[in-house]
Amino acid sequence: MTENERNAYWYAVYVRSRYEKKVNRVFIENSIESFLPLLETWRQWSDRKKKVSEPLFRGYVFVRIDMKSEHVKVLDTDGVVKFIGIGRTPSVISDRDIDWIRKLVREPDAVKGAVNMLPPGQKVKVTAGPFKDLEGVVVKTGRESRLVVYFDRIMQGIEVSIFPELLIPLHTAELKPAEN
Repeated sequence: MTENERNAYWYAVYVRSRYEKKVNRVFIENSIESFLPLLETWRQWSDRKKKVSEPLFRGYVFVRIDMKSEHVKVLDTDGVVKFIGIGRTPSVISDRDIDWIRKLVREPDAVKGAVNMLPPGQKVKVTAGPFKDLEGVVVKTGRESRLVVYFDRIMQGIEVSIFPELLIPLHTAELKPAEN
C-alpha cells in the first residue's frame, strides 16, 4: 500500500449541472478513483420513450483521494465546482456510506429517489434482505414502507421501498444481543 492509498478517503465533489458523467469520466482518465451512483430510469419525450442512466445525487461525484496531494488535481477538472463540506473543510465520506450507496444502486426497483432533508419519523434498522443492517427513518407506512437513508456528510437522503416486517425500531436493534 502506497502512502497516498493509506491517506485516501472518500469525498463528495459538487459539479456543474449535468456534468456528473463528464467529470466522472475525466477522473477515471486521470487515474482518480471515483464513484458516480447511477440509476436507470425511463424518460418520456413527445416522440419516444427511452431508458437512461441518471445520477442518484444530482450534482455530486464521489472521489477517493489523498486530500493533501490530489485535491488540486480534482479542483482543476473542468466542471468541478467545490468539495462538499463544512466551511472550507471537506467532509470525509465513510467507506460504510459508500458501500451502502453501492448497495442501493444495485436495487434500483426499491429506490424511489433522493431527498434533500431528513424527515421526522421512527428510526429503524433493516433486519433482512439486500439492505440488512441499513439504518434510516420511516417516512410512510403501508403495504410497503418508505425508508429514507440519510447521508449527513453530504446532506442527502435516498428513499427506498421496503416491507414493514423487515424493519425494527432502532432503539430495539441496539438493545438486542449480538448473534454469533
